[in-house]
Amino acid sequence: IGPALKKAVEMILSSQAKNSRGAWRYSPESNDADTTVSGAQMVALYAARNAGIPVPDKAIKTGLNYYRTNQSEDGGFGYSSASGSNGPRSAIGALVFALAKQKDTREFKAAFRYIQQVGFQESSYPYYYLYYASQAFFLGDMKVFEKWNKNNVRWLAGYQNSDGSW
Repeated sequence: IGPALKKAVEMILSSQAKNSRGAWRYSPESNDADTTVSGAQMVALYAARNAGIPVPDKAIKTGLNYYRTNQSEDGGFGYSSASGSNGPRSAIGALVFALAKQKDTREFKAAFRYIQQVGFQESSYPYYYLYYASQAFFLGDMKVFEKWNKNNVRWLAGYQNSDGSW
């Protein structure tokens, strides 16, 4: 797995280096970027780093700077600009700052407030939102997470079919 992981990280880093925004999109050759694909790539870089694969600090800083350019005044994150905040993008934005150990920054605090306000009101891409928001809440504040998780379990159980599927 190690050699494959190293190749994946090399591709992620190469894609970022070629991208004029210092971020990612749907293809390694893309020159535009969005916060959803970029968030997934940032999470992958953090995971690779945790697994012992070298990831340059510059790549993390550049990715975080891309997020800063997409944060709206309401604290949420837009798709490819600082407008149109929504829960899923804001949850992944909060998560990338938390994973960077930047929970004391204005960016994380504003995004964390935004997703707390969204709560379970998010209707677009609910499972995507739940996936990233759960992690952001867990890393952001354990008391907030415990309340979130209790509501999350109740919400998910309400939508679960008798065979266990959703």
